Amino acid sequence: MAASHTDAGPSLAQGDSTTTLAPSVPPTAISSAQKLNQLFDNPKEPKQITGSIEKTTATAAAAAVEDRAPDGGYGWVCTFCSFMIHANTWGVGSPWGIFLDRYISQGTFARVGRFEYAIIGGLAMAMALIVAPLANRCKIALGTRGTIVLGSVIASIGVHTSSTASKVWHLVLSYGVCYGLGMGIVYIPTLSVVGPWFSTHRSLAIGIATAGSGFGGLGYSLLAGKLIATYGIPWTWRIMSYMMFFCNFFCGLLVRESPVTKSPVNNPVAAKSSSFSFHIFTRPQVILILIWGFMVELGYVSLFFSLPSHATSLGLDLNQGSIVQAVLSLGIGIGRPCVGWVSDRQGRINTALLMTLFCGLISLTLWIYARSYPPLLVFAFLAGISSGTFWSTANPIVTEVVGLRQSSATYSAVCLVMALPATFGEAIALQFVDESRTDDAKFLPSQVYVGCTYFVGAVALLMLRAWRVWQLQRNLAVVEDAEVAGVVPEEKRVYGWMMPRMWIKVVKV
Repeated sequence: MAASHTDAGPSLAQGDSTTTLAPSVPPTAISSAQKLNQLFDNPKEPKQITGSIEKTTATAAAAAVEDRAPDGGYGWVCTFCSFMIHANTWGVGSPWGIFLDRYISQGTFARVGRFEYAIIGGLAMAMALIVAPLANRCKIALGTRGTIVLGSVIASIGVHTSSTASKVWHLVLSYGVCYGLGMGIVYIPTLSVVGPWFSTHRSLAIGIATAGSGFGGLGYSLLAGKLIATYGIPWTWRIMSYMMFFCNFFCGLLVRESPVTKSPVNNPVAAKSSSFSFHIFTRPQVILILIWGFMVELGYVSLFFSLPSHATSLGLDLNQGSIVQAVLSLGIGIGRPCVGWVSDRQGRINTALLMTLFCGLISLTLWIYARSYPPLLVFAFLAGISSGTFWSTANPIVTEVVGLRQSSATYSAVCLVMALPATFGEAIALQFVDESRTDDAKFLPSQVYVGCTYFVGAVALLMLRAWRVWQLQRNLAVVEDAEVAGVVPEEKRVYGWMMPRMWIKVVKV
């Protein structure tokens, strides 16, 4: 990476972002500036600047020590394909709450209650996350396109065979295991292929890609309600499976790896960096991301699958419950690219923290007092915008704190841990439902539970923010030759991120 020098002082040029180290460089600071340039120019230097100071975007500094991303081009085609694949994988899972209500109201399976159905829906999401390391191995062996096509076939078979289920364990195998397995094999390589195409617009691109699950959920929720009423449950499953297969198959053929991070099939270095390792779990920043994701996923799954049932408990009919679910998906579809756009400008961790706090707040206020149809629609839309922030910001945040080369393996580890809350989140929430109550407050304990999960997740994210601020300050201390006469500055101490000023410091991260 080349560093440019002007009369005003040394600076780092990265795209259209420039970091000025000093308005004028005194003689005593020249060695610091030269050292900074050496850190960027020499890839073998053990110490690299992986972040930025207050006036620089974290994205620009991260890109400065990595290969330069195209920041667009064919990457937008890959973003659109990822959007469509998200719409036809995660979107297909969105109507499960509608199927759940239909199965229960029609008594399709004898002696099967909400808890068992909740486990099936959670199992599908869990399988999609558990297979993340397997999906990475398939990507190394088959390439991105081959992996997406393989996953599309498996997921479509799972959805199609759900139409023939005559016992509840048939649904467990077809929808819970087979569909979830295929969805995970498709999802992991599809999302990981988008990020390397971008640097300054990475969060926006990933936000657009993951918005597909929201818009897909909106379309499939409305479609499932109409198809069930017209053709019945079996043909609804079949039609959804056909739509999912053809869309994912053709979009998978259009996906292409970024020239910066070529496919591990032809790149042994990339293959090694894509491999899963348990050493990832020893890093404090990764642990904080896992805590944030674990708690938020508990609340997200509970909210996503409970909202239609909560709507019917208020006296609304099944069609209105499906519309509430569709509005929630609409909020997800609109919110994720908007959150990505804001996070590219205001800081990814900052934006994720504010949205996590906001979702916890409206869950404990607006949702509890939404006792009729219009307020519930408002809550569903706002919750959709804020509740899915983790899945639109986790990948860029992981890339920011561990680097582009290790982001794929780290994100696989994150997905693996998310399998637990995805499986049991809704089941736990249903245990809080007070079935003995006949009024509209039977879901109150579940609502409080969802709000608390988001607040706990926000605390973990606040700690991650403090760590990131400390890391940036520590790198700055290295550059400025702050180790004088054996004195170690606060920014370089291993516990420095626990200092109160790191928690409250106003900085773009």
